[in-house]
Amino acid sequence: MSEKIGVVLLNLGGPDSLEAVEPFLYNLFVDPDIINFPGSFLFRKWLARTISSRRHPKIQEQYKQIGGKSPLKDFTLGQAKFLEEKLNKKFPAKVYAAMRYWHPFTEEVLDELEKEKITKVILLPLYPQYSKATTESSVKEWKKHLDLRDNPTKIEWSLIEHYYDFPPYLDAFVERINQGLEKFPAEKRDQVDILFSAHGTPMKLVREGDPYSGHICETVTAVMQRGGWKNPHHLCFQSKVGPQKWLTPSTPATIEDLAKKGVKDMLAVPIAFASDHLETLFEVGIEFRHLAKEAGVRQFEVTEGLNYSDKFIDALAQLVFQKAGNFEAKSVLMSK
Repeated sequence: MSEKIGVVLLNLGGPDSLEAVEPFLYNLFVDPDIINFPGSFLFRKWLARTISSRRHPKIQEQYKQIGGKSPLKDFTLGQAKFLEEKLNKKFPAKVYAAMRYWHPFTEEVLDELEKEKITKVILLPLYPQYSKATTESSVKEWKKHLDLRDNPTKIEWSLIEHYYDFPPYLDAFVERINQGLEKFPAEKRDQVDILFSAHGTPMKLVREGDPYSGHICETVTAVMQRGGWKNPHHLCFQSKVGPQKWLTPSTPATIEDLAKKGVKDMLAVPIAFASDHLETLFEVGIEFRHLAKEAGVRQFEVTEGLNYSDKFIDALAQLVFQKAGNFEAKSVLMSK
């Protein structure tokens, strides 16, 4: 394959400064895939302004405790760099990062693709499990800005929808869990309770057929099978926002319930995230750790995000190789 392929990593993004917190939150809550109920389109912008205005001082304080910004942009750009290096060993490729709610935005990436004259693109979400609130929202944004271009049909693109059960991806998590278990005394590792904490979604999405919760369950089952551990394990959900009913049980409730039953050692595994950010570093690493200590847990550890895991980058590369092969096969058929 001689033609350079563009790979676009899709991610939510995060504020790259304390000043960016409020506009980032506005962009998040103005998304109809995040706030969507009958008639919400009539005042969605007003509601997003109100929520972001009220919430940003508290969220800014949280970001201060993890370094004053979200590390998500740095991690994603780093993943793009490492992935590009792996891909270029097989074919010419350029990897970009398109964030949904903060820079670099989708339109910025499309500008770069046009400059590089790249016409074949693979979209690779850094959301392993598919959800309307993540992958679908990012793809809608891609389509919207592509259609606004003077020649929107010039770019041929393909989407890797999900990889929640892809063995190389699962192996990256197995490695992280093994590293996490090593933080406990050797004689206690087999008894450590493993808490798989996933980002929650409103039950409304589940009722509408969103596959995310099912994908998460399958990921947890597959990771436990590949890891071969006999430890007690639990799936719970975090990051609830607003009054709607969300996926249960919640991570805080699970921690408190297990502590009441006498569990003293816990390893939290943020299972739905490809990189560390506010929800892993602050919510799990600080808030939930404090909650566990107050509840009587002796040792509470958190696995590192997949971040720059070579196994994870290799899994992404294998996904791209597979999709690029489909591109090549399609090109051959069209040329005949």
